[in-house]
Amino acid sequence: MFCVAPPESEAKMNITKGGLVLFSANSNSSCMELSKKIAERLGVEMGKVQVYQEPDRETRVQIQESVRGKDVFIIQTVSKDVNTTIMELLIMVYACKTSCAKSIIGVIPYFPYSKQCKMRKRGSIVSKLLASMMCKAGLTHLITMDLHQKEIQGFFNIPVDNLRASPFLLQYIQEEIPDYRNAVIVAKSPASAKRAQSFAERLRLGIAVIHGEAQDAESDLVDGRHSPPMVRSAAAIHPSLEIPMLIPKEKPPITVVGDVGGRTAVIVVRRPLFLSLCRACRWCFAGWLASRAGDGARTTLLMMWTASSLQQRP
Repeated sequence: MFCVAPPESEAKMNITKGGLVLFSANSNSSCMELSKKIAERLGVEMGKVQVYQEPDRETRVQIQESVRGKDVFIIQTVSKDVNTTIMELLIMVYACKTSCAKSIIGVIPYFPYSKQCKMRKRGSIVSKLLASMMCKAGLTHLITMDLHQKEIQGFFNIPVDNLRASPFLLQYIQEEIPDYRNAVIVAKSPASAKRAQSFAERLRLGIAVIHGEAQDAESDLVDGRHSPPMVRSAAAIHPSLEIPMLIPKEKPPITVVGDVGGRTAVIVVRRPLFLSLCRACRWCFAGWLASRAGDGARTTLLMMWTASSLQQRP
């Protein structure tokens, strides 16, 4: 069992400032650190709440102060146990709703299941399901960062603020990378080229793309919904109908499209996909060897994550 409540010995601040109550949804170090910094910035005290697990792993939440008629902010970061994190948030939101809170604002730097925002084969759009659950639980406003797709905001019937971390990352590149003008923005796959292009245009830098990387797209061979079908036989549909055969996908050899030789490669990724990142680093280094073999030059690889990816760490 763990309790999210400030020590009694701490100096009391005005917890009812402007009718605002600030809760931390769990006791993870990242969540508590973020919540305390926000509370200090606002000049309020952390709300008193108990969040703990029953012996059978059920989540129990107990609000230990009145939230009637107040604006409640619930801060929740995502740990490795994503499903428990979601249940903590939903139960706390519902507890505030049944306690007659005026409004309930969720502050979720990384929105879980955001990558499952499209229909793949016979799967489901899980981010839509999660959005519906949050709205049904009683959430009235959501503040998040760098959604996987902007269209996810349409899954909610409440206001959504999708903040961006790119200004801070651009500032970091300009201030912390020596001679950043000699850098090149690298997209780890063609799918991430749009985000890399945005960074490159703002920094006035070149761009390179790693092409041929293994993708997570669905396999046409195992999906029964072929369009067009794998065979020409269409007699069952119409005797005179001819449908072209489906050409199977074939991944090209992994190559780096662009010049990375002797430059600082800034690889922009959305999530901490270490296997893909290691593959990207390897092929950036191979591209340098191909263009600068034997000249003793060095290429520094800097991996940049968005804030939503960084806060996933436990």
